[in-house]
Amino acid sequence: MNIRIGNGYDIHRLVSGRPLILGGVKIEHELGLLGHSDADVLTHAIMDAMLGALSLGDIGHYFPPTDEKWAGADSLVLLSQVNALIRDKGYSIGNIDSVVVAERPKLKPHLEKMRDRLSHVLELKPDQIGLKATTNEKLDAVGQEAGIAAYAVVLLVASN
Repeated sequence: MNIRIGNGYDIHRLVSGRPLILGGVKIEHELGLLGHSDADVLTHAIMDAMLGALSLGDIGHYFPPTDEKWAGADSLVLLSQVNALIRDKGYSIGNIDSVVVAERPKLKPHLEKMRDRLSHVLELKPDQIGLKATTNEKLDAVGQEAGIAAYAVVLLVASN
C-alpha cells in the first residue's frame, strides 16, 4: 500500500475586531485571529499537512497572503481546493489527527461541530478526523493568550 504522512502547524495572533474561526466554526470570543484569510489555524495546519505529505509546498504557495484574491477567504473553501489537488495526484485521506492549543475559550463544546464541518468538506467519515484541544499551561505566547496554534498529521493513501 502506498501511503504518505504529512504534518502541519499554524499559529495566528489574537486581536480584537476579528471573528474567531476554528475548523470552519465561528466561536463566540472577545478576540479573533489575525490573518490575511479568516486565519483558521486548524484548517491551515491540516492543509499544510496534506500538501507536505506529497511534497507540494505549503498553503502560502497556493494562497499567498500578498494576493488580494485571498483576503478574508473562507479556509474551508481553500481546504476543498487542496483536497481536490490531493485527489488529482491520486491520493485520498486515510485519517487526520490534530490538536488546537489555546488557553481560552474552552474548545471542547465546539469540537464535534468542527469535526463535522471538516469531514463534510473533505468527504470523510467523522471518525477519520481526530480533533483535540489543550492549553499551554500559561507558558509562552499561546499560554499568555497572545495567539492560538494548531498541529495536524495527515495520512494519505494512494487511490490506485
